[in-house]
Amino acid sequence: MTARRHRLRRATTAELIKLRGLPAALAAMLATVVAGALFAAADPAGPAQAVPFLQIGPIVLGVLVVAAEYSGRQIATTLIAMPRRLVLLAGKAGAYLIAATATSVITIGGWLVPGRPAGRWTVIGAAAYLVLMGLLALGLTVLLRSLVLPLAGLLTLVLVVSPLLAGYTEHARWLPDQAGRALSQPHGDFTTGAAILLAWTASVAAAGTVAFLSRDA
Repeated sequence: MTARRHRLRRATTAELIKLRGLPAALAAMLATVVAGALFAAADPAGPAQAVPFLQIGPIVLGVLVVAAEYSGRQIATTLIAMPRRLVLLAGKAGAYLIAATATSVITIGGWLVPGRPAGRWTVIGAAAYLVLMGLLALGLTVLLRSLVLPLAGLLTLVLVVSPLLAGYTEHARWLPDQAGRALSQPHGDFTTGAAILLAWTASVAAAGTVAFLSRDA
């Protein structure tokens, strides 16, 4: 158990170092924090209206954690250094979760300033939503082994397709972003929204994990 924990810690640390060396990832995190501060100043009532735009940063971050290595075929070198694929994947997920959680908490924290009317649970829910959408992006990138496909696909979904479908059919509530946004809404169905978003994230992550463990780099 100790050896396994040590390998995971080493893999996570290595992935954090790689992440720190990605200008696009740092830019995504910084832009998310700045945008959050601006939205909180403009609409102190709560983060619900800001979340559809703030989610872009975590999605980009989740994609980059994986795709940066595939774009230059660095993944083969990484697998030589860390041949235990499950540990490597867990390290990437761990590095993402550390970076995304810190970014999301700072971003959404502007609504917790004393004197602002935003409810605590809507703020916590918004931060959780941002982290989970990025984790969904990470899993999809592992599955597709691409930068463009998961990034373009998810951004098109959350910014174009999902809002359009929400105006036409009630079944759009089963989409991950539509369900997850309930976490940041004062009167949203927190439990159902969280369950649907978690189901999407877990399913995509499981598919990505199986594919990563069973195929060539």
